[in-house]
Amino acid sequence: MNITIQYVNIYVTNLLQSIEFYRDKLGLSLQFSDDEHGYASFDAGPIRVGLAEVGLSQRDLTGRHTGVGFCTADLEQTYAECVRRGVKFSMQPERQPWGGFMATFEDPDGNVSYLDQPDVVHDP
Repeated sequence: MNITIQYVNIYVTNLLQSIEFYRDKLGLSLQFSDDEHGYASFDAGPIRVGLAEVGLSQRDLTGRHTGVGFCTADLEQTYAECVRRGVKFSMQPERQPWGGFMATFEDPDGNVSYLDQPDVVHDP
């Protein structure tokens, strides 16, 4: 059996506003959006990132740490570009004790995701 991850969903309260954020500020390529079903999908490399719009009764699904990690080859350059585009970072790029190099950012709903440079060399 071979199971892979095809997509992850991030819950949002305003689909149009979130599409603009992930497309225009993060620079992801929008694959499709469906206003009737409150869903949009972005090309994010080997997997897709979906935005799923929630109603009032499900707002507790937003404004959380998503656990989603976006990667870039040059964290400092991408961070600077994202800041210029208006992305709010809750943690600036920092080298981690375990060897990683990452930052965290928030979307319009306060969902927190990682921005990571995965190929940082560190001692074992």
